[in-house]
Amino acid sequence: MRTVLDTHVHTVACNHAYSTIYENAASAKQKGLELICITEHGVELPGGPHLYYFANIKVVPPEINGVKILKGIETNIMDFDGNLDIPDKYKDRMEIVLAGLHSMCLTPGSKKENTKALIKTMEKDYVDVIVHIGNPVYEVDYQDALKAAKDTNTIIEINNSSFVHSRKGSYSNCKMVAQECMKRGMMITLGSDAHIACDVGEFGVAETMLEEIGFPEEFIINTHVDKLVRYLESKGRKLFLDPRVNTKDKNQEEREYE
Repeated sequence: MRTVLDTHVHTVACNHAYSTIYENAASAKQKGLELICITEHGVELPGGPHLYYFANIKVVPPEINGVKILKGIETNIMDFDGNLDIPDKYKDRMEIVLAGLHSMCLTPGSKKENTKALIKTMEKDYVDVIVHIGNPVYEVDYQDALKAAKDTNTIIEINNSSFVHSRKGSYSNCKMVAQECMKRGMMITLGSDAHIACDVGEFGVAETMLEEIGFPEEFIINTHVDKLVRYLESKGRKLFLDPRVNTKDKNQEEREYE
């Protein structure tokens, strides 16, 4: 399987990550990737960027050194009703929105509560991807959660970092999730969750797992840029906007950081 994009990448804008956007793009180019998504944590995670980061993210160019860049967020699920840490007025500036459970933002609850949190999050039409759903810290009814993902056209991530750096014990849950997505004909994405440039595009354990269960490439979004672009555009997203080219209407007054 040849992967050409990574939907989950962090930069030094998070103080627990160690590379710049340019360094990540350079690593992606070296590995033959065509696109990366810059998806910093939402503001409520300790060490996450200030809200102004997301307000001003429009200045990031749509391509760096031949690698396409999508500007996004990994927003945090803040409660069991699926409320997120990104204000409505900024969500339209994101070209892709990931959402996930993080124990520093939401203490794990019961299986019913955790599942409700995921489902309520998926019901928000601007949420595109649920990340690291296999985290064993959060007990989840995967049948209900994946049914909701199918019903809401939400992509499920298989997070390679969960097998290498963090969220130990995720493998069996993720394998089961992948098998259920395959049965349901659901699209998935592979996310490196890279916090340093050398990890960008690294999906080794996830790819091996998918090959073992015979997961069809047609349902893996990372194998062609057009798959991701079509999905996001079907949700009304305007992608690859460049402030140097797409100038604002002179009658449309807007403060820089609002």
